[in-house]
Amino acid sequence: MTIRSETAADREVVHSINVAAFGQEAEADLVERLRGTAEPFISLVAEIDRQVVGHILFTGVSITGENGVSGAMGLAPMAVEPSRQRDGVGAALVRRGLEVCRQAEHEIVVVLGHAQYYPRFGFERASVHGIRWEEEAPGEAFMVMELVPGALEGRAGVVRYHSEFDRL
Repeated sequence: MTIRSETAADREVVHSINVAAFGQEAEADLVERLRGTAEPFISLVAEIDRQVVGHILFTGVSITGENGVSGAMGLAPMAVEPSRQRDGVGAALVRRGLEVCRQAEHEIVVVLGHAQYYPRFGFERASVHGIRWEEEAPGEAFMVMELVPGALEGRAGVVRYHSEFDRL
């Protein structure tokens, strides 16, 4: 398996994978809209035998708190071709994505996802650090991870994703 940056040639298959994985167009359309508007923007694909079978996206989020506004990255969405789910594709995408975020000197990543899945990568409940999503979400599902030790100190506050997420 190869994890690499998404290219323009991948757009159609990335769209298809998101539709297949989520069973609807919303997440696929979100990825399309974010391509031209989100900064920072990290989009990776997983290939097996030269076929794209998975996709992960990280975009900038803001954390607004008593100490002002700070930045972080949000992991969303992640999609794997249904026939390849449970084959380690998603885990490889998450690991490589976090590594790319770290290399780009991002310090924090948030995710709204399965509470049994993301802790294996180092995510923990965001509420432990005084961080919450601006929308209602189960506390165990909204998680945060430090890419740099100590990065969460003084960063308590409310997370806001790119405005395109409001259209979901």
